Amino acid sequence: MTIRLSLSALALAVIAAGCASTGATPAKTADGVLVGSSGMTLYTFDRDAAGSGKSVCNGPCATNWPPLMATGSDAASGDWSVVTRDDGAKQWAYKGKPLYTFARDTAGAAATGVSANWPLATK
Repeated sequence: MTIRLSLSALALAVIAAGCASTGATPAKTADGVLVGSSGMTLYTFDRDAAGSGKSVCNGPCATNWPPLMATGSDAASGDWSVVTRDDGAKQWAYKGKPLYTFARDTAGAAATGVSANWPLATK
């Protein structure tokens, strides 16, 4: 009986691991700059405190600077983490800094940064 319970527990652990997030990163690096899966350049916001687990860019700010959204099943891995926004939605962060796109950018276009408050997210 003990062996059967142990095997059942092991089988459940293997199944759960198979259902977990694969740990794939939500962005790639292009010329040292992080780029989201949509091809949009990623930025950080200087007012976001690294490691706070929070974004201070909400409301109209988030309209101009759309957050790099995460799903409920996405999980932290290495330098990547997930923060909870004021509205309860999840957002990706890199090295503790929440990530954003810029509404006026064009996917695939080279970005040079917008301002000192919105630097390019780099690896």
